[in-house]
Amino acid sequence: METLHKVALTLTIIGAINWGAIGLFNFNIVESIFGTEVLTSVIYALVGISGLINIGTLFSHIDTK
Repeated sequence: METLHKVALTLTIIGAINWGAIGLFNFNIVESIFGTEVLTSVIYALVGISGLINIGTLFSHIDTK
C-alpha cells in the first residue's frame, strides 16, 4: 500500500505543478508532452484518482493515534 501512496502523491504533485504552470504562464505541461486529447484525458483522470487516494492518506494519521 505504501507504493500506491507514493505513486499517488507523485501524480498529485505533477498535477499541482501543471496547474501552477497553467495559472502563471498559461502553459499546459501535460498537453504539451502527451499531445493527444485521449492520452491527456487519461493523465488527468489518473491525477484526479490520485488526489482522492491522498485524501485518505491525509486522514490516516488520525486513525493511528
